[in-house]
Amino acid sequence: MSSTLFTKRVLTIVRQIPRGRVATYGDVATMAGRPAASRAVGNIMKGCKDPNIPCHRVVRSNGQVGGYSETLVKQSLLKAEGIALTGRRLRHFTRLRWQRDW
Repeated sequence: MSSTLFTKRVLTIVRQIPRGRVATYGDVATMAGRPAASRAVGNIMKGCKDPNIPCHRVVRSNGQVGGYSETLVKQSLLKAEGIALTGRRLRHFTRLRWQRDW
């Protein structure tokens, strides 16, 4: 799979994450067909400037907000969607975690 195709798949998946829910970098990588590419998903999220793609809904597998160049912005966007945080960690992470319906 080419990196361009992978990027398109990642962005398509991230657009599907519902408001008030999150997916991990690894979840998105798996859904895009490359389970070991969570770091690549992080890089795609970091470089994405499209306001129509909710990159803030992609978080670390341990429930932390994750590496986003503007962490406070990411936290604010998540809070605006009703997601509670304790520091940089999402409360009720397992309940918020989204898995795409196949």
